[in-house]
Amino acid sequence: MKRLFFLFLLINVSIYANVWNAPQTKEKRSSNILFSSFNLPYKHFDPVVSYSKRESVIISNIYEPVVGYNYLKRPYLLEPLTLKEMPKIIYLDKNKNEVNEASAEVVYSFYTFSLQKGILYQNHPCFVKDKQGGIYYSELTTQDLESIDNPYDFEKHSTRELKAEDYLYAIKRMAVRQNHSPILDTIKEYIVGLDKFSKKITKIAKERKGEILDLRPYNIEGVKIVDEYTFTITLKGKYPQFLYWMSMNFFAPIPWEADLFYQQKALVAKNITLNTFPVGTGAYYLAEYNPNRELRLVANPNYRDVFYPTLTEEEAKKSHVPKELLQDAGKKVPFIKEIHYALEKESIPVWNKFLQGYYDASGISSSAFDQAIQVNSGGEMGLSDSMRAKGIQLKSSIEPSIFYLAFNMLDPIVGGYSESAKKLRQAISIAQNEEEYISIFTNERGIPAQSPIPPSIFGHLEGKEGCNPYVYNWVDGKCRRKSIQEAKRLLAQAGYPNGISKETGKALVLYYDTTATGPDDKALMDWRRKQFAKLGIQLVIRGTDYNRFQDKVNKGKAQLFSWGWNADYPDPENFLFLLYGKNGAVVTKGAGVNSANYNNPEFNRLFEQMKSMENSPERLEIIKKMVKIAQEDAPWVWGMYPKSMALIHEWYGNVTPHAMSDDTLKYRKIDAKLRVKRQEEWNQPVLLPLVLFFLIPLLMAYPLYRAYQNRQREVIKEKK
Repeated sequence: MKRLFFLFLLINVSIYANVWNAPQTKEKRSSNILFSSFNLPYKHFDPVVSYSKRESVIISNIYEPVVGYNYLKRPYLLEPLTLKEMPKIIYLDKNKNEVNEASAEVVYSFYTFSLQKGILYQNHPCFVKDKQGGIYYSELTTQDLESIDNPYDFEKHSTRELKAEDYLYAIKRMAVRQNHSPILDTIKEYIVGLDKFSKKITKIAKERKGEILDLRPYNIEGVKIVDEYTFTITLKGKYPQFLYWMSMNFFAPIPWEADLFYQQKALVAKNITLNTFPVGTGAYYLAEYNPNRELRLVANPNYRDVFYPTLTEEEAKKSHVPKELLQDAGKKVPFIKEIHYALEKESIPVWNKFLQGYYDASGISSSAFDQAIQVNSGGEMGLSDSMRAKGIQLKSSIEPSIFYLAFNMLDPIVGGYSESAKKLRQAISIAQNEEEYISIFTNERGIPAQSPIPPSIFGHLEGKEGCNPYVYNWVDGKCRRKSIQEAKRLLAQAGYPNGISKETGKALVLYYDTTATGPDDKALMDWRRKQFAKLGIQLVIRGTDYNRFQDKVNKGKAQLFSWGWNADYPDPENFLFLLYGKNGAVVTKGAGVNSANYNNPEFNRLFEQMKSMENSPERLEIIKKMVKIAQEDAPWVWGMYPKSMALIHEWYGNVTPHAMSDDTLKYRKIDAKLRVKRQEEWNQPVLLPLVLFFLIPLLMAYPLYRAYQNRQREVIKEKK
């Protein structure tokens, strides 16, 4: 009877619990919350430091630069974000007299930025002021923070209006070398006085190490305040890409209160810093972050009136915008009140939870590709019948990105610019069968790269002209990879016949650093070893976590490694600067984006000539020369240009790929009622195993019970 009662209780509990294995409570699932995941802890939320796509997805929804991209218009279009209008630009000669943009006398570009009034920061304790106007929560001690785990544990919170000085303060922070801004060495070449200011403020920061450094008293010659809502920036010469940079998080405003508040030693000791708890004016704020469990964004209650884009019929047609993306035109955003990211270290649980409806969107791993996608006889990809039956939608686009395998050009074996070093890298490049990689590991979601510049970016070449002659031959109208025999011939010329060093007589051993250490990555690492083994080269895999991996690359300690780059803005400079010598990771002490530490003087000279030019036939010819130099030097195995594919559920609306911007969460929406309905349909409790679990022992025990009863009756009769 007890077992029967327990069975009855479990069945009732299962019915009322609705779904046994749901990772979220029903209250959350029925709320206006977006559910997603992350697989590795985040390292930087400080916008001056962060240069990672995965971090940008978070902080771009917290911080607001002066300009941003329209969510729907294509080609990608910059528009005011916190500005009243797009910046005014005038061009000046050496005497600061205004001249025509096309004039050869242009020495300076003068930008004027005028902010909207009434933009407020999120609520935060740093904005609480004392009677003198200073920070109320200053001079905090360890004892003060005993019950404080994040900024929102403080009793008092406040806000203030966004001011022009906040954008200037961000540039000043960028100039402090100790903050390790990855773009300082690029930007200091343009902003008047920034290089000089950086040297001065870096020295001051070094001298005052351990003390709180207030940057307000220090000024940059080319960055000035006009009034509370207006500031100007003066550039050397013309640099058309500058507004693209101004759309990036590096130039997001930093309130002085937040910087000084977070510099307190007691807060730093508890890892409560600008790097872990950002302070912005965006649609969301970071309410919770536990790197071992969850990250939570919450709608900023102080967010101003911002509206979903409105397009004319002609604009929608030109941008190929479907009607369903225009239904919310003119409505106030954000639509979603919270975004929850749960830690998921493996891809299979993420995929299964997506199919159950517990995650609202998902990428498509190689193991799930056949289940999600079907390819017709013409090679076109579409959703499988099972996905369509669940109302799942496919979102795909060619990414302005490149994935590559990098050689550390400072390494004594694979680096250098001698003929033998070039031939070694060229041989390895030929042996890396990227076509096979794309087929096996990405399910044809990409095309082999021939240069640093991906499709859709000016300077990308198609056909025979775009084919890399050091790795491919042009045969029958197609780019075909050179034979492994040709690779072996180059390897022998490099001094390693059959992978054996002529100098030492020993086999060539190379080291590949990677973050791919999970069980899902074993096949990829085996494939990578095989590519080198074709040349007789032994490849040693050195697995590590992402943060350690970054440190090794930044310090030039890695020999070979895979890396990727997604366009910050739609211009070839944003890819070619990955190979510009002055951006080398080591020479900039980890701040540069040239992770291969490539440094060819002729390439550098052409880059400096090309970078500030408008797109033109003249610029294209320079780019062609640069690409040819890089192809011959082979600092990268060029890898592939990826095609992104993502799946979303029918209740996740207003989703469209946007390669240039990550501040798109405010435009998305969730139909929570439909989500819960589908979850209940797809996750009905399976009671049969439980029933059998209890019923089979009962059936097995019944004959024994009857025998026992009969035996008892016999005993009673005998006693009588």
